[in-house]
Amino acid sequence: MMMNTHSTQTDAPPLAALREVSVTYRDTTALQSVSTRIEDGRVYGLIGRNGAGKTTLLSLLASYRRPDSGRVHVNGADPFEDADRMSRVHFVFARDVSDESDTVKETLEHCARYRDGFDLDYAWTLVDRFGLTAKKALSDLSLGMQSAVNAIEGLASGAQLTMFDEVHHGMDPQSRTLFYESLLEQRERSERTFILSTHLVSEMAYLFDHVLILDRGSLLVDEPYDLVSERGVTITGPIPAVDGFTKGRNVIGRKTLGGTASCVLYGAMSDTDHSEAETAGLEVTSVPLQDLFIHLTNATKTQGDDHAIAQN
Repeated sequence: MMMNTHSTQTDAPPLAALREVSVTYRDTTALQSVSTRIEDGRVYGLIGRNGAGKTTLLSLLASYRRPDSGRVHVNGADPFEDADRMSRVHFVFARDVSDESDTVKETLEHCARYRDGFDLDYAWTLVDRFGLTAKKALSDLSLGMQSAVNAIEGLASGAQLTMFDEVHHGMDPQSRTLFYESLLEQRERSERTFILSTHLVSEMAYLFDHVLILDRGSLLVDEPYDLVSERGVTITGPIPAVDGFTKGRNVIGRKTLGGTASCVLYGAMSDTDHSEAETAGLEVTSVPLQDLFIHLTNATKTQGDDHAIAQN
């Protein structure tokens, strides 16, 4: 699949970067020539279907493995087996704690001993906020409460780059809201960078400063959230008018009902475009990020491996 990314470039060196990175597991390509920059002080939304390569990308940044080709940099150099650079990155993911007898208190104290910058006082604040019992063993907690402990570890870690891989798994809506609020609180206080890998796109989109969309190992979208949200529009109206307006544009979804058509376009709409649509009696509405993600990944699946998401 051809890749089309549009990462915002700055003069300052990025906090982390992937350059033409590829990873293969036996006969499966997990990542294919992925390049991106992770900048300071932002929240990144990492979106993709199951098997798209999200966890592999995060594992590379966390130095859990090396790429088969390409380069991974953290603070300007390869972080693999570099204790100083690895200490600036924290990767939080769901883990099996069914056999762990350590309590919540012991777990967080262990983190404080072995991770410089871990804020244990803040961790206790979060324990109270999430309604956890500090003396309870991890194995005795519900799945949602186990996830809350994982979230607390990441939030209190103090790591310059903190990555959460579906860390909200099993949390109830109230706990997820507490996690989101605490994350934004940390970002504002410390200018830390967070990457959130999630399937809860509609619920979490407001957190994102930047969006990364992976599909079958390739990076389809790499742009600030506000630009991505402007690119997806739905054009609705009489079929002839819709077909005339959308001719030659990047249509990634189309439905018809009777004499009415609704087309999803991906690409910037100018003021002239909006005026033309209004003159033609067409309704123009924005597409929520989750719906846009579904349409984009469906487009690449149905149009073949040579399809590229066009940008205007």
